[in-house]
Amino acid sequence: MCNLYRMTKATAEIAHLFGARAEQGANFANEVYPGYPGLVVAEGEARVMTWGFPLVLKGKSGQPLKPKAVNNAREDKLSTAFWRASFERRRCLIPVSAWAEAEGAKGAMTRTWYSLAGDEVFAVAGIWRPTEEWGQAYSMVMVGACAQMADVHDRMPVVLARSDWEQWLAGTPAEAFALCQTCSSELEVERTPERWAARRS
Repeated sequence: MCNLYRMTKATAEIAHLFGARAEQGANFANEVYPGYPGLVVAEGEARVMTWGFPLVLKGKSGQPLKPKAVNNAREDKLSTAFWRASFERRRCLIPVSAWAEAEGAKGAMTRTWYSLAGDEVFAVAGIWRPTEEWGQAYSMVMVGACAQMADVHDRMPVVLARSDWEQWLAGTPAEAFALCQTCSSELEVERTPERWAARRS
């Protein structure tokens, strides 16, 4: 599952690329982690939301704990109660420059980055909803991994072709679900010595 991605373009650039309005004062880091702000395109606007739906867990004595960010939605779980309403009514596009997976031995894992060959930015399928805890929040939709990354992880984000952006945003749930396919485009793979657990910027 994806727990780190890069988005290196400014809000105005993304708004232009996606034919959307730009939210004023949008603020997000180049590297996006679960529970932190990221840029999405929803309802015709490039806007900042929190990456991950809040899941409130309880401690041993029943007290509520700090919410956990559920930042990945498997395509085979989109019809379950946790995701269904968002998938049916609130789909978004997540602009991504590259996503990372942890690779290597436990305790010494490094970051391996994946991007779409020839594209500085591409769109990943997302869903969103308003929350009491964090305001608007979004999650990435995941499918089985392609051959280029299957040796590192068995799941990957749903990468949408530009021609499919409108169908994801405005199509029926059945039309949108039909786009939840493993990416067939060539990926660029960048293996780095950077530790997976490196300090967050």
